Amino acid sequence: MSALSGLRVLDFSRLLPGPYCTWLLADQGAEVIRVENPRELAKQAKVFGWDRLDAAGQARQRARDMLARGKKSICLDIGDPAARDALQRLAATVDVVVEDYRPGVLEGLGLGHAALSWDNPTLVYTSLTLCGQVGPYRDKPGHDPVALAMSGVLSRTGEDPDAPSLPGFAAADVATGAHAAFATLCAVMAARETGKGQHVDVAMADCSLALLANLIARYENPDDAPPRGTRRADLGLWRCGDGEWLCTTDMEPRYWAAFCTAMGKPDYAAWQMDPDKRAEIREGLQAVFAIKPRAHWLEHLEAAGTQFAPVNSVAEALAEPHFETRGMVIRLDAPEGALRQIGPPVRLGDFVAPAPAAMPGAHTHEILARIGLSDTEISALARSADAQQTGQPSPASS
Repeated sequence: MSALSGLRVLDFSRLLPGPYCTWLLADQGAEVIRVENPRELAKQAKVFGWDRLDAAGQARQRARDMLARGKKSICLDIGDPAARDALQRLAATVDVVVEDYRPGVLEGLGLGHAALSWDNPTLVYTSLTLCGQVGPYRDKPGHDPVALAMSGVLSRTGEDPDAPSLPGFAAADVATGAHAAFATLCAVMAARETGKGQHVDVAMADCSLALLANLIARYENPDDAPPRGTRRADLGLWRCGDGEWLCTTDMEPRYWAAFCTAMGKPDYAAWQMDPDKRAEIREGLQAVFAIKPRAHWLEHLEAAGTQFAPVNSVAEALAEPHFETRGMVIRLDAPEGALRQIGPPVRLGDFVAPAPAAMPGAHTHEILARIGLSDTEISALARSADAQQTGQPSPASS
């Protein structure tokens, strides 16, 4: 039995935070039923050029979607009244609904919290949006960088003191997905204790603000924090003689002393907390690092027992034996050969690698038959979804 075996999740989400949340749940054994909107699938295929792939290429591309792995897929046109009726019936059988539409969108389709909890009072309904369900910015559109900008995170990002920079990865999206999974499980525990579900409101801007927890806790007035680009001298990024980079974080005094000695700069140890010496320290250390290649420095600092790591590329990180040993990098059988993917960042017990992502609608018949729909009804819903994905008139409206 996996940790979340028996937990059933109906997943309407499309963008990174929601699928990341349900990916965490699925990898721990929850049954996640992904509702795929044919209009969204068609739009995504055109944006990324997947509509030009042959069937084998589309299957391979789909299998690469690690956030959809281990989930069941039903493909329904949520604009079709018959599909909405089926989804309402399905929602009565699950523990959790996850959605990432703008506030009020699913409510207007009869798929909001109030409607779906009417026949399922213990339902946990988790909504992920940019700014949340309440507040002056409730209806504001935007993606990850907007959340980082609003929350103050971008003001701390990068080394250039004159201009912020984007981090190069989806920090707000991943933080929001992880917080949403935590909040959802808290609400499930509360529902099992009280018999009452709730609407869980998770905002990307809120979760981004939490990324500044250490700074806000350290400075009563955040404006007193050192400006961007004025970091301490006892941690840094260093370019080695072969052009490769490494990172050091020897902030504790004993590590700093050992690092300075290893670098042939023992006098720097006493200057650790002197801001006036930072430029001299950085220039001196950079000059030493530039003498020899990174491989030398990795071996040298390992022998000295200091805190360091190579600045790996993504490909290098995926090839790290450490991550493979821990199960953080896994391989899945997939069309046209094995796929390398990220494993679950939290592993409870023995993790069994799930199947790659199924093609959209692969489980439509299985799931809808479970709630009592006939083959004829399921076929009609599938035809309606196919028509929307191919741009043909919907049988439901003709």
